Amino acid sequence: MASQRLYRNARLVTLARPAPPAVLADGLVLAEAGRIRYAGSAAGLDGGLVGRDCQVIDCGGRLVTPGLIDCHTHLVHGGHRAREFEMRLAGASYAEIARAGGGILSTVRATRAASEADLVAAALPRLDRLLAEGVTTIEIKSGYGLDRETELRQLRAAARLGEVRRVSVRTSYLGAHALPPEYQDDRAGYVEFLINDMLPLIAASGLAHAVDAFAEDIAFSPTEVARLFDAARALGLPVRLHADQLADGHGAALAARYGALSADHLEYTDAAGAAALARAGTVAVLLPGAYYFIRENKVPPIDVFRAHGVRMAIATDCNPGTAPLTSLLLAMNMAATLFRLTVDECLAAVTLNAAAALGLEAETGSLAAGKWCDLAIWDVDSPAELVYRLGFNPLASRVWHGEPDTRFA
Repeated sequence: MASQRLYRNARLVTLARPAPPAVLADGLVLAEAGRIRYAGSAAGLDGGLVGRDCQVIDCGGRLVTPGLIDCHTHLVHGGHRAREFEMRLAGASYAEIARAGGGILSTVRATRAASEADLVAAALPRLDRLLAEGVTTIEIKSGYGLDRETELRQLRAAARLGEVRRVSVRTSYLGAHALPPEYQDDRAGYVEFLINDMLPLIAASGLAHAVDAFAEDIAFSPTEVARLFDAARALGLPVRLHADQLADGHGAALAARYGALSADHLEYTDAAGAAALARAGTVAVLLPGAYYFIRENKVPPIDVFRAHGVRMAIATDCNPGTAPLTSLLLAMNMAATLFRLTVDECLAAVTLNAAAALGLEAETGSLAAGKWCDLAIWDVDSPAELVYRLGFNPLASRVWHGEPDTRFA
């Protein structure tokens, strides 16, 4: 029999649907070959599942949840944008900074100048902060190269992070992030480059699990994004979309039309867009760190999402310009405080719903037989403590694919 581990004496939150989050006082998780064989009440375990060589790990009555999932980050990049933060404090808007040649393009210059090793080294401290808070799966986007070589370098660096740390990495190709300097006077030429050059290369390389785009007046139009998504789908690549962050550009409806895994930001999404997301099963990814950092004042339509049954996820949006955030716990607090999500909604948003936003719901995000045994073990009395505290990290240990990682205990 394969090596087994039994995590016992846990107050367990399985997040298994359709039951709402609830704490099982006598919970345990049996893992074999990295996957869950049983998760639930100790009384429900069939003793015949437990082999003689099973290693028993006492969780000490701690709260155990699925490992957390940060489903939207721009973790791999060169440089920082602290100067733009100062400009914003002086009154400059996000759009004004971008139109003046700052914003994304300043990070493009720094990222193009960085080697793959440089990018990995710069990203590791950011990744380690997230792992230290119980993250076991992370999504990482490209989009700071906007040329062939640097985009591929970013994606290779992201994959490398999953080799040097115990974490699952999902990558998104975000070539449609901004116009690069060499195409400033040739929008059509850049879109053709993305469709005819980059997408076939991305598909053939296997470096990206999805294609993303930024649909806004300062980025790409719905028509341009639709052409990109048509090409991505023809190549078998799932899509995601930065949508309705700065204005209602009907991005949510566009994402839904293409069966996108997720639509992200969504501050300005209208009721029709919310209904479209629900019909398509597209996850609404909320990014309260960016909302906070750029001092946005339009809250995403949370009540409309609830009314239509739209699944909501929360992510850090870790990026150098609008969300230099490396705490998913703080993002949960922001979502509760600024957007009025409940504790149960916040916990589902960084586990089960975040997994769905990455197309991974069958693999992770809840504690159920057959899924990867990804756990976060907490020194707290209740799930509410994970949401309400500020600057407090109660992680006792982290388990990835059944392997305990006490590095952050």
